[in-house]
Amino acid sequence: MELYFLGTGAGMPTRKRNVTSVALNLMPERGTVWLFDAGEGTQQQMLRSPVKPGKLEFLFITHLHGDHLYGVPGLLTSRSYQGGEEPLTLFGPPGVKRFVQTALDISGAHLDYELRIEEIGEGLVFEDEQFRVTAAKLEHRIDSYGFRVVERDLPGALDSARLAAEGFRPGPAYARLKRGETVTMPDGRVVDGRQYIGPTLRGRTVCIFGDTRPCASELELARGADVLVHEATYMHEKADNAHQYYHSTATQAASLALEAGVGALLLTHLSSRYQDESVHHLLEEARAIFPHSHVAEDFWSYSVPRRTEGT
Repeated sequence: MELYFLGTGAGMPTRKRNVTSVALNLMPERGTVWLFDAGEGTQQQMLRSPVKPGKLEFLFITHLHGDHLYGVPGLLTSRSYQGGEEPLTLFGPPGVKRFVQTALDISGAHLDYELRIEEIGEGLVFEDEQFRVTAAKLEHRIDSYGFRVVERDLPGALDSARLAAEGFRPGPAYARLKRGETVTMPDGRVVDGRQYIGPTLRGRTVCIFGDTRPCASELELARGADVLVHEATYMHEKADNAHQYYHSTATQAASLALEAGVGALLLTHLSSRYQDESVHHLLEEARAIFPHSHVAEDFWSYSVPRRTEGT
């Protein structure tokens, strides 16, 4: 599980930062990629990245401001030419279906795959045997959502080396032992599979937020996450601007990360006023409160680790 940033700027692109888009690479887990937001130029960013449009399974839109949305029609149409044959589901706030269908209809676009559009509210967005995705409203000028992606726990590995050391040969019984069943082996010995299974692998939790100023729903959504992706449009000296325009400062994002007990904070959606050295000041501001803070850059990736209890 890896986060890959295609765009980390706010409002308008700069030479170093395109507008917002971040991919959640789940190729090892399910052979697909999930994309969160697609600002203008996202498909061009993909051409310079390992993210393949044909592998997109889900597209989540946090809110309907252009810097998070204007790249969607181009991405959807280009996907047909880039190996995209599997269905793609787009999740977003009310209005996203009308926006996308209008753009596709007026432009006469043809998709070679099934596009499903689901308009969301708060609560459960998606669930299967591997992942559960929930959403909550944040506090922005229009409806803006944060998403919490929870990976289900995985069973521990079967200790094949120990079984071999005790004289058991690999065979069909191993699959039953892996499931924790009690098995009578060919030599007559009875083996409890639960005694040969390693500790459960704790599932990881990733939270990706749309634009917001500090609000109560942030804390509940982010609590205990392994990684929190949060906007940092302003440094704290611009806190009044942040409040006026429904955005957050790096200090506010770091304070949330500390209170929520997350593993790492990844800051994105930086104002174009922050270039080069000022970005380092923004990072220092966050790390003064939450040391495990990072400022995302375009084409930067972050592998989501599995945290052990107490970390």
